[in-house]
Amino acid sequence: MSTQPALSHDATFALADILSIDPVWIAGTILILTYAVLVTEKINRAILAMLGAGLMIILGILNQEQAINGIDFNTLALLIGMMVIVSVTSQSGLFQYVAIKSAKSVKANPMGILIMLMLVTMVFSALLDNVTTVLLIAPITLLITDALGVRVFPYFFAEILASNIGGTATLIGDPPNIIIGSAANLSFNQFVVNLAPVAIFTMLIVIVIIFLIYRKDLTASDEAREKIMLFRENEAITDKGLVVKSLATLALVIFGFTVGHSYGIQPGTSALAGGALILFLAYWKQDPETQNESVHHIFSEVEWVTIFFFAGLFIIVAGVEQTGILHEIGQKMINFTDGDMMQTAFIVLWVSGILSALLDNIPFVATMIPLIESTESTFGSGEAIHPLWWSLALGACFGGNGSLIGASANLTVAAYAAKAKQPIGFIQFTIRAFPIMLLTLAIANVYIWLRYF
Repeated sequence: MSTQPALSHDATFALADILSIDPVWIAGTILILTYAVLVTEKINRAILAMLGAGLMIILGILNQEQAINGIDFNTLALLIGMMVIVSVTSQSGLFQYVAIKSAKSVKANPMGILIMLMLVTMVFSALLDNVTTVLLIAPITLLITDALGVRVFPYFFAEILASNIGGTATLIGDPPNIIIGSAANLSFNQFVVNLAPVAIFTMLIVIVIIFLIYRKDLTASDEAREKIMLFRENEAITDKGLVVKSLATLALVIFGFTVGHSYGIQPGTSALAGGALILFLAYWKQDPETQNESVHHIFSEVEWVTIFFFAGLFIIVAGVEQTGILHEIGQKMINFTDGDMMQTAFIVLWVSGILSALLDNIPFVATMIPLIESTESTFGSGEAIHPLWWSLALGACFGGNGSLIGASANLTVAAYAAKAKQPIGFIQFTIRAFPIMLLTLAIANVYIWLRYF
């Protein structure tokens, strides 16, 4: 999100003037109420964000042009494009094939399957995105645990941790990274170089922890393990041609991510172009009526609730930024650290981590971006504040593991558990996850110190 030029006082805060209310209070109240209701999950997040965005304009904090300029369309394009690609690819059975093959590769050993599913979840989360990944892996996990006769909670718990850590490694892996990358003009390659090493190391540590916690609990009879070995992974592939087309498209999109930045091509463009390409390759031979039905189905699979949530959220944050609140907070943070970049980076990491565990990390990151941008006057722009961006990304992504509401992927998995009548309780999850999250933040802290300071 770019900082918007301030309009004249009369144009921007007309209604605030009429009501004799400081616009700071109006914008701040809208933001706090949005966060407060969002945590309760009683109102759909898209409805909430759109209401907040509408109030920012109606109450005069922003005009319509500023509101539109506040929306990060690169982020929305990247999300929509990747959702289309994943939706088409999932019809081929590729993801089910990988999961079943992974389970059989460890001879259906329950602990081995858990570790393999963690690794698969991590890799897919980095290459696709973590929410989509858990949508694909969760149903297969339920199938496997049901056949083994074991509780699904350890598997879902481990997959949530893996999805958020794996998503940390790339620009497209986790929604907070997408927002940060677009706002700070950071490339796909920069995310891989700066975040993949710590994500991989942290994942290995978490795998060891999960093994130590559940090694004695996960056992299955020989008969149950035989059921898994009888699964035929090749039958999961329903369209071999589509597998080839999907992998080729995904390879081209990732290539676009890696080289496009140098030529001024944003990730959103690469993702949308990839989405259009895979739709063409998959359906161009169909007759017009069938083709229309196929495309309508794919677009119905796009998570439009998430897209409109992002759009509304961007406007809310733009309104708060317009009043100068975030700039003031940024200056107070600089004053607190005496302008020390290292201390500021550590504060961003830990505050991001703790608050992302208590709030959804997406709106938190959207709010933090203009705050970090406000530190440019002290630390300089461009690469000078890159350590702050990496601290924010690590804090938000790792912090998302701290509670069930910390990240969208967590809630997605919880929904599957509830449908399977094996619900994941908030306290049940947090007691186990929060200490692990703190450990991962400590690892990130050491990494930031070694890498940048």
